[in-house]
Amino acid sequence: MSSDVRKIMYLLLFSDADAITCVEDIPDDDLTSTSSTVETSLPHADHDYDQRPLPLEEQLQEARKTITSQEEELEKLRNNRFFLEGFQCDDRLIMFYTGFKDYLTLMAVFMALKPTAENMVGWSQAKRLKQADQPIIRKGFQEQSLPLIDQFFLFLCRLRQGFLVQDLATRFNVSQTTVSRICITWTNFLYYTLGSIPIWPSRQTVNELMPQSFKNTFPRTRIILDCTELHVQRPSSKVLNSETYSHYKGTTTLKSLVGISPYGAVTFISDLYTGSISDKEITKSSGILSLLEEGDEVMADKGFPIGDLLSAMNVSLVIPPFLRSDRQLTTEQVAKTQEIAHLRIHVERAIRRIKEYHIFDRTLPMTTMGSINQVWKVCALLTTFQGPLF
Repeated sequence: MSSDVRKIMYLLLFSDADAITCVEDIPDDDLTSTSSTVETSLPHADHDYDQRPLPLEEQLQEARKTITSQEEELEKLRNNRFFLEGFQCDDRLIMFYTGFKDYLTLMAVFMALKPTAENMVGWSQAKRLKQADQPIIRKGFQEQSLPLIDQFFLFLCRLRQGFLVQDLATRFNVSQTTVSRICITWTNFLYYTLGSIPIWPSRQTVNELMPQSFKNTFPRTRIILDCTELHVQRPSSKVLNSETYSHYKGTTTLKSLVGISPYGAVTFISDLYTGSISDKEITKSSGILSLLEEGDEVMADKGFPIGDLLSAMNVSLVIPPFLRSDRQLTTEQVAKTQEIAHLRIHVERAIRRIKEYHIFDRTLPMTTMGSINQVWKVCALLTTFQGPLF
């Protein structure tokens, strides 16, 4: 073989410029010795077509190992999902995330709602059909990414813990639009479904369930009333700002009248009114007067000046006695004040239960005014599934 041919072969085998400064300077003897020591590398396994395939039995075993490994990974992913299924054995977390006292109660309520919920119309669908002036066809509200039970769970998490929309979208692996659509749809659905359940008890029912503490002191008590307020964003309109401003809270609020029976059940929830409304005016406007019967007693705080409204219906108002400027309370008046305070405290506990739905913790933005009344009533009605107040 000629010297030039050997040099060309050397270049093909060793093309590193750092290792070869100049081919022509390399002696022919070195080229000969180098080329004789070059070893040919083995072909890559993927391109070794002469290699025999594994026996079918071994291939089957490898496939089974792969399937088992993938099933284990899938099971891990299922266990890590933020779905109701993962909390069914922990009633403490069920209460934390949903407000229901245990999993069985939650499922009992859901199963009662399910037949109707499967046919409920989604908020966006109803809005679209209304704008098109078309009749609503009840095909059911279905979010393919979430089963119906987990839609309910998502909605309850939104109410109970006040999770933000983006937080829920991440937890349930859905879009923020889907979260908003689910929350609005379930709010309206539960507002009408739970709102259709009569919660106002008859006089006979109240008497049968009357606690002994009321029987001994105020046996004709029909309802215990109190007002509560929710902090809302300050409106840009001066007129609306004046209407929502509460002198009692010193900020803009919405106000509601809440009533419970002597045995602790929530029996009346008014709509939300602007914060400037007085206790007397909200009592007149809420509709509670039309539910009372002659001979009933209404227990309230001394800040409720509704005695004239009730006396016209032959209904008595039970409030703590007022302290006159010229004398102190008598022994009898002190005892009555303590008795009323001891019994009336239960309505404050009922209101606290409602406000434990942490969606009310933050200042409510004006953008929620279209649905906040429904949310308020749904939360109040859901507290009835938490068990006895005392």
